[in-house]
Order: sequence, then C-alpha cells, then structure tokens
Amino acid sequence: MDTKKTIMEAEEFVRSKLAHDFSGHDWWHIDRVRNNAVTIARRENADLFLCELAALLHDVTDEKLCDDVLLAEQELKDWLSGQNLPSTQIEQVLEIISTMSFKGGSRPPMTTLEGRIVQDADRLDAIGAVGISRVFAYSGARGRPVHDPSIKPRDTMTKEEYRSGNDTAINHFYEKLLKLKQLMNTEYGRLMAEQRHAFMEQYLEQFYGEWDGSR
Repeated sequence: MDTKKTIMEAEEFVRSKLAHDFSGHDWWHIDRVRNNAVTIARRENADLFLCELAALLHDVTDEKLCDDVLLAEQELKDWLSGQNLPSTQIEQVLEIISTMSFKGGSRPPMTTLEGRIVQDADRLDAIGAVGISRVFAYSGARGRPVHDPSIKPRDTMTKEEYRSGNDTAINHFYEKLLKLKQLMNTEYGRLMAEQRHAFMEQYLEQFYGEWDGSR
C-alpha cells in the first residue's frame, strides 16, 4: 500500500467535492484540520496515516454539505475500497467520520485514539481567529443575522434544533464554540484550545463594547 499516493488521491477527491463551498467547510478547512490532526497525532503517538486520511475525508458525507447523504456515503465507501486499504482501516475511517460531528453536543465519545484526535482537530478549526471567521461565513451562507439581542442562546438542543433552529452568529459562540475547550479529547488538543478559547472571549468582549457604543 502506497500511503503517500492514497493521501494525494484523497486530496483530489475532497477538492472535487468541496472546492466551491463558501460556508466555511471548503478545502482550506479540510487542509487545516489535516494539519491539526497530524500535529496532535505526533504528540499522542497515534497512527499518522489513519489520522491524516480521516481528517481529509471527514466532511465529504456531512449532511450540511450533501444533498444526498446516502449517495455521498456510498461514494466514499467506493473510493476507499478502490485504494487497496485493509478492511480494518476502511472501517476505522468510516467510524471516525460517522461519529465525530458535534450535532448539538449530544454525541457519544469517540472509541479510538485516532478518532479522538481527528475530532479534536476539527474542533480546533471551529475556535480561535479562524473559528470566528468561519462562524460568520457559515451564518451568512445560511441567512442568519450576526446578532439579535432578542434571540437568546439555547442551553440544550436536539440535532434537528441545532441544525435548523432560530439562531444568530453570536449565539453560536455560546451554543457550541465556547463549549469546545472542555470537550477536547487529548492533552495536546486541550493545550492548543486554551489560547484559541481565550481569543474568542476577548473578541466577544470587544464585540459587545462596539455593539452598545461603549468602545
């Protein structure tokens, strides 16, 4: 098995699916998540190839991005089957992808170190300076306002409420982004999340000051 060739072909496969996304889930999001995953995997002594491959493929079946999730899942399975990978690796990649999404925060924990690493890598890209830019890109793509003080953040949500509820970009900080630091799985992931979390808190303080004209 040529792992470098598989990674290169995974890059091409993902680019073909997400190159024209403008909701913050484009190729560059995938590339950043891959870089985060490799960084954490090295620190945690995990399977680098499995972490990189799963990170590259993690959004190609996401229901936010696919018109037909079942079709996307079958296309992914067909692509993996064509890579001459051991069946155990294919199963691991599919398990990671199918279970790592936030979906309101009500998901069971990841079962493998590699799954925990890829989940941390994805969550890191949702916080900090990049995370702030992505939440506004996603909200704009979905027609959600930046801020409306009359709309309060929701404490608990079903997956359906999380996806389609009455929401704003600023509320998303409280409904998801500020929760992620405490949900990190790995020691190095938690370390990386600390600074990004603090930056979001500073940003919100500045935002509210500008919103009410006190800064």
